[in-house]
Amino acid sequence: MASACRLMFLVCLTVALATAPAAARSKQVHLRVYMHDITGGLGQTAVQLVKGPGPAHPSMPGAHFGDTTVIDDALTEGPDAASRAVGRAQGSYMLAGLREPVLIVSMTAALTGGAYNGSTISVVGRDDVSAAVRELAVSGGTGAFRKATRHVLWRTARMESRDHMVLELDVYATVPGAAAAAPSDGQGRASVLNTDE
Repeated sequence: MASACRLMFLVCLTVALATAPAAARSKQVHLRVYMHDITGGLGQTAVQLVKGPGPAHPSMPGAHFGDTTVIDDALTEGPDAASRAVGRAQGSYMLAGLREPVLIVSMTAALTGGAYNGSTISVVGRDDVSAAVRELAVSGGTGAFRKATRHVLWRTARMESRDHMVLELDVYATVPGAAAAAPSDGQGRASVLNTDE
């Protein structure tokens, strides 16, 4: 019995020692960007692909259960559309709530400037547009965000017009190992994207 306990202790200790260095090398990154979702008019970046075959939505006039939209939205440093561009949000969202204004989002933020130029962050999850803050998952990425995890806090920052919604995305990512080694401005911030951690 004592040797079995000793063996179990050694196995647990070996696992802990093997995983500790990897955890210690991980990097926490916080990016704040603004996404401009324009569903009509000049500069349209979101197009409805499928008119949902389901019933009309009770809280979203003109919308139907199953409506699916593809996006190629601008990402900027600030909420103003004239702010410096830092990437594109490309993917889709689908109206997935029969009664609640719930969208299922699947998108990739392709970063095009600064320390994270050429890297991507994948975001998926449930967007209840009636909530002030929604939490979606970081489900990976490429480049400096390879194997990233954690979450995005997603807020409606403002409505520029009936067709132009500005979303604030606070991306909190944990990046394992050397994948996170993007250069900064010396204050822990990427040179184009706003970071806090």
